[in-house]
Amino acid sequence: MAAPELSPHAPPGLYLVSAFLAMEPTHSILSLARVCGGGSVTERVQKFIWGNCFCKTDGNDYAPYSKNFLKKLICEIESSHVSVMDELYELYGYYMTSLKDYSVTKENSRVYKSISFIFPDGSFELPSCPKSSKLVVPLYCSLNMLEGDTGCSLWPSSLYLSEFMLSFPDIFLNKSCFEIGSGVGLVGICLSYVKVFEVTLSDGDLSTLANMKLNLELYQRQTGIERSSEALNKVNCIHLPWESAAESELLKFTPDIILGADIIYDPLCLPHLVRVLAILLNQTKTDKSTLKDTQKDSSAESICGDQENVLNKNKNGHGHRDGYGLVGGYQDTSFNPELKKGRVAYISSVIRNIDTFNYFLKLTEEANLAVSDVTEALRPFELLPYMESYNRSSIRLFTVTRK
Repeated sequence: MAAPELSPHAPPGLYLVSAFLAMEPTHSILSLARVCGGGSVTERVQKFIWGNCFCKTDGNDYAPYSKNFLKKLICEIESSHVSVMDELYELYGYYMTSLKDYSVTKENSRVYKSISFIFPDGSFELPSCPKSSKLVVPLYCSLNMLEGDTGCSLWPSSLYLSEFMLSFPDIFLNKSCFEIGSGVGLVGICLSYVKVFEVTLSDGDLSTLANMKLNLELYQRQTGIERSSEALNKVNCIHLPWESAAESELLKFTPDIILGADIIYDPLCLPHLVRVLAILLNQTKTDKSTLKDTQKDSSAESICGDQENVLNKNKNGHGHRDGYGLVGGYQDTSFNPELKKGRVAYISSVIRNIDTFNYFLKLTEEANLAVSDVTEALRPFELLPYMESYNRSSIRLFTVTRK
């Protein structure tokens, strides 16, 4: 098998670097490395990994992960009877001596990883950034998602919800959005990227809220562009425990779209969650929506014009299926009656316990809310093709609306 050209800006090199930055399991990265080398981790691939992975990351943030990956990488290379670069041996030796006590002293620390959303063939254009080929989101996440730090973990449903927003930016363009249980803030950063009018992120845990704010600041600092600063200034983070959220407090918000990822999980929390959803969905529109429409400036009109041009190009052929108004890589939401009903909640979730989910459906029925499964109708692009640990097939997307 011939070895492909290697570039950090195009597959397979792009996938390899993206997987490393996202801290994917080492066996996944080794598999990508073999693809880059035409079947083995050649010296050329080693140099590529050295220059684009190890030399371009902060040693403190990636050191434990790099140590583990280096160990398996060296074993892989040696077993193939290929010479190992001296630099890889030297770096592994450094990690062996400097990280001996890491597992003890850093047991409950958080890790830094970057999630790269890769748009198909570089032709997937967002209204807010028409020349983008990818979006890189840096995040501090929990090392241990199963022992008390779930809010700071990166859950598959938040990845899916982010893919959904980036695949259907016209749904969110110039809309007011409110996320329930925002976790690490990934969804909020993606919302700011697709040019929403304003974003409110909420979480009931104070440490999670602090980590979320840190990630928003990190994204703004690392992008270093005026657009990110302007967009993130519209993001508001609030403390919102569902069980004690006062109706008077919730009535201050009039979102067009409510969002949630993996929030249908605890039967004890569901009555409070449904109450919050019902209050946000049942409000009457205020003058705020009128103000929002009148405040669209010429740049917003230009954005809409650019989007229409993209819809009419029909050039990239990345459609999901016929019958849902797909044009040129975008989903034309004017063909979707579900999106014409006004205020709507989008909830992505893995159904781990059918009894818990049925309880959620019962509570929404009692609250006069309608739940619809729109997974097939609004299937997003696969913007994380390098992420083998991300199982999209287990995730469902639901809309919640008032009856």
